[in-house]
Amino acid sequence: EPSYIDKMLEREKLTSTYMGNFVAIPHGVEESKKDVRSSGISVVTVPNGVDFDGNSVKILIGIAGKGDEHLEILSQIAIVLSEMENIEKIISASSKEEIIKLFNEVN
Repeated sequence: EPSYIDKMLEREKLTSTYMGNFVAIPHGVEESKKDVRSSGISVVTVPNGVDFDGNSVKILIGIAGKGDEHLEILSQIAIVLSEMENIEKIISASSKEEIIKLFNEVN
């Protein structure tokens, strides 16, 4: 639901979703789960960086998880982003297929 975006912004006011290594993972607050129709992620790259509470963020991965599915999604994202090489591949990707391939390799 569109209201989930408001909850993502609300979450950011509570505490930053900046994770380090040029990555932020915006997501909603606990009570926003009811606004999620199905799980999914969005990946936004900003090669020159954007200020995120004083930190430079080049990859924003928005998460919407149905029920408790966000935990599995976060786990897979953490595996991919645990290697700086993958972060660099995402930042320099020229197509969504390149990014999807990186995430699909995690099983």
